[in-house]
Amino acid sequence: MKLDRKLRMGLIGGGPGAFIGEVHRKASRMDGEIELAAGAFDIDPAKSKEMGKNLALDPKRVYSDYTAMIKAESALPASQRIDFVAVTTPNNWHFPIARDFLNAGFHIMCEKPMTLTSDEAKQLRDLVKKTGKVFGLMHNYTGYPMAKLARDMVKKGDLGKIRKIVVQYPQGWLATALEKTGQMQASWRTDPKQTGAGGCVGDIGTHAANLAEYISGLKITHICAELTTFVTGRPVDDDCNCLLKFDNGAKGVLHASQISIGEENNLAIWVHGEKGSLEWHQEHPNYLYTRGDNEPEKVWKRGNGYVGACSAAAGRGTRIPSGHPEAFLEAFANNYMNFCETVKCAIAGEKPSELALDFPGVEAGVRGMLFIETVVASSKSDQKWTAMKQ
Repeated sequence: MKLDRKLRMGLIGGGPGAFIGEVHRKASRMDGEIELAAGAFDIDPAKSKEMGKNLALDPKRVYSDYTAMIKAESALPASQRIDFVAVTTPNNWHFPIARDFLNAGFHIMCEKPMTLTSDEAKQLRDLVKKTGKVFGLMHNYTGYPMAKLARDMVKKGDLGKIRKIVVQYPQGWLATALEKTGQMQASWRTDPKQTGAGGCVGDIGTHAANLAEYISGLKITHICAELTTFVTGRPVDDDCNCLLKFDNGAKGVLHASQISIGEENNLAIWVHGEKGSLEWHQEHPNYLYTRGDNEPEKVWKRGNGYVGACSAAAGRGTRIPSGHPEAFLEAFANNYMNFCETVKCAIAGEKPSELALDFPGVEAGVRGMLFIETVVASSKSDQKWTAMKQ
């Protein structure tokens, strides 16, 4: 779908010193279909103004808070106002901001986890259905071409019926009380008022669970979990270990950690079926490994024609030839690319393609919150298994 203009983006968060907001800014403009037009960049109005100046935005489109932004943008003619807003704040702000912008008639791209509770997540799901607006959730790892290739291989039955899924996400950056040094990213992520009931499990465990469901096409039904806080005085978990059951009878293991010294962002997944297995590592994202019974291992390399021939989604998400690495920013951009096309179709009153709809949405947000709450409940329970609400 083509409009005669770029989509106009508003950004909430991403002020001075923020990490993920800058990633959204870079990724959203990668394909030249989106322009940043407005924002409320920081809870401190002065810092928001400073960021707007750094970005060379019209000062009238740089707001003191998101409510002022809704009021002012809604008053602009349709030819000028933003089309969608990207929510890149700490977790506790996701729900009210997304809710209020949806009610005002704007499309949403939201960071994960989507809300602080599953009740809030379900409210957003109902609101998305009521308003008919496009809602994207930035589980960025689903944007990697080789993750899409893995998903399509499983979907086509190349591995046979799935039996076991092992997924991990170890980090080491919170192995000490970094939050006590004033480091901003550590401070809000370890504050339950801002991050929610889950620390490590909410921050990165949800990525692992989302990737397992995305690639396998299965749903987690039961969890046996243990959450641990290793750093003294930290009010949220910093280590998570789970056994999983899936809706086809498959079993799973998920572990996430932020106290694993030496680990960086070692998200990886192994999927084992009756006919074969696959393996993918986020830190080496351009390669997918597949194995059959009594066969040599195959290495699939991003950018080659055989990848696109096997998976149209993987081919669509590839921008440069093989041998030139694509990674983190491009994965974000792939989700933005599909979200952008879907928003353009919504504006034009057209139906988006299945490929354009290949980005996490509000349902993934509900699944993420149910996962967090089930892990927390299981960790507190004496029962071996805790059912995850569907």
